[in-house]
Amino acid sequence: ALGEETLASASSSSDSDTGGASPPPRKKHRSSAAEGVGEPGASAGLPSATHLSRTDSASGASGTGSGSLKKKKRLSQAEEDVIRLIGQHLHSLGLNQTVDLLMQESGCRLEHPSATKFRNHVMEGEWDKAENDLNELKALMHSPNGIVVRAPDSPRMKFLLLQQKYLEYLEDGKVLEALQVLRGELTPLKYNTDRIHMLSGYLMCSHPEDLKAKAEWEGKGAGSRCRLLDKLQTYLPPSVMLPPRRLQTLLRQAVEMQRDRCLYHNTKLDSSLDSVSLLLDHVCSRKQFPCYTQQILTEHCNEVWFCKFSNDGTKLATGSKDTTVIIWQVEPDSHQLKLVRTLEGHAYGVSYLAWSPDDVYLIACGPDDCSELWLWNVQTGELRTKMSQSHEDSLTSVAWNPDGKRFVTGGQRGQFYQCDLDGNLLESWEGVRVQCLWCLADGRTVLASDTHQRIRGYSFEDLTDRNIVQEDHPIMSFTVSKNGRLALLNVATQGIHLWDLQDRVLVRKYQGVTQGFYTIHSCFGGHNEDFIASGSEDHKVYIWHKRSELPIMELTGHTRTVNCVSWNPCIPSLMASASDDGTVRIWGPAPFQESCSSMDS
Repeated sequence: ALGEETLASASSSSDSDTGGASPPPRKKHRSSAAEGVGEPGASAGLPSATHLSRTDSASGASGTGSGSLKKKKRLSQAEEDVIRLIGQHLHSLGLNQTVDLLMQESGCRLEHPSATKFRNHVMEGEWDKAENDLNELKALMHSPNGIVVRAPDSPRMKFLLLQQKYLEYLEDGKVLEALQVLRGELTPLKYNTDRIHMLSGYLMCSHPEDLKAKAEWEGKGAGSRCRLLDKLQTYLPPSVMLPPRRLQTLLRQAVEMQRDRCLYHNTKLDSSLDSVSLLLDHVCSRKQFPCYTQQILTEHCNEVWFCKFSNDGTKLATGSKDTTVIIWQVEPDSHQLKLVRTLEGHAYGVSYLAWSPDDVYLIACGPDDCSELWLWNVQTGELRTKMSQSHEDSLTSVAWNPDGKRFVTGGQRGQFYQCDLDGNLLESWEGVRVQCLWCLADGRTVLASDTHQRIRGYSFEDLTDRNIVQEDHPIMSFTVSKNGRLALLNVATQGIHLWDLQDRVLVRKYQGVTQGFYTIHSCFGGHNEDFIASGSEDHKVYIWHKRSELPIMELTGHTRTVNCVSWNPCIPSLMASASDDGTVRIWGPAPFQESCSSMDS
């Protein structure tokens, strides 16, 4: 059998030399393909049209005397797509001969010859030919049965071509030619007249640099023409021309999906593929997560009711039944906290704290029977304002306006005020029994939970209000995400609910936490606020991934109810919890952090 195969091989070689029907040996076949790279039609680095036809390649292997050669496998659509994606990527790296060989051997076509011609004409600045190519491409939008696969946006594509042509004429100082394009070609399209008016203004530019600055255009050359092609390709179906950098797009989506599905992913990473390995799946260890007690703060001598990191993440404020507020400094390297200042004199204790947007001021409120609030200058330790409108008031909650010059406060006895930094009353709302407050980023809307188990939006500008959230049980507290879209509610006997404030729908109910009628404050946290944390009456701290109803962690260590949890807004691996056991626990990664076994290592 071995002798017969050798003879067959020799015979095949002889046939090819004498014009026989059998194909040449594969090695020679590849060599001839490489020689074709420099042929016309491949000047933009893409394989020539003669090497892009699958039928041509298939017919080349149909010799009658090649019984010893294996029949070429018919590729599935998915396999063809992968080969085209690889080809496009190799082309972007300048490996054009390799692309030509890949297409020849696979029998695939990277893109339609008309698309290759169109690409070459755009890159060479042959605008009239590129316009004619559009008509050919338009004809390719029909399948064999006459059904339109995808109608090209011809006016838009032609507009983009003519715009580039116009700008290049202007850069070259050919003002008359540019004016002819504007009047005779762009304007008759009757497309995007606002843009045409803007383009006409560029005629007044005195030199190319002025034109580039005003048009926000990088100028004539390969760069701007490549970007033009990227825009044009979005209007063509992938069967004709692949979308730009399609393989990189798919790989980036895969990396992002793996990160999204990682329950413990809590770091900001470069979105470029250069920062990851594509050879391993992304896995984050829980050892990198703030689930280990890093420090226990014991300076308070009674129940700790509240804790809150400053907006810049450099400080932590804690309020206690012991009538004090303690300001802690976060060490930048070790993330250890040290006491820097104690603010005293809150006779009823401190149950709520709010940092001003610039972290200069801190407002402290007391429990239900407290009619006063304290506005402290944190930097100097001086009390700027001690406000009390009436001894009948109950100022238990506060929220800063984004401008940092006003705040709103109120309580369950029916008072609801807007004040300035000196405690002067600017506006008031009669008879609103407030449990918790939040000012939205628009600077006008104040959200307030009330005794009717709802959250309403109030405007002090026109004194209007509207219902946003309605629960079936009392809302003990709530907080809002940075983007103002989501609200996290601690609901009596129900646990924690996530609401979409824009659509006014309940998104998710988180399980595990024990929430009765104590006021417990939960929070968003972690990188991109992907996580939710809350204290609980069972002495634990619970952490959920925002999209998962079951907790991913239950942190133990406190010995009484955990009243409040605060996640550092700038250090995703740092979290604090305050408890009736008189301590504040600082949570961080494992002491000896293991490197992440993932694509990001």
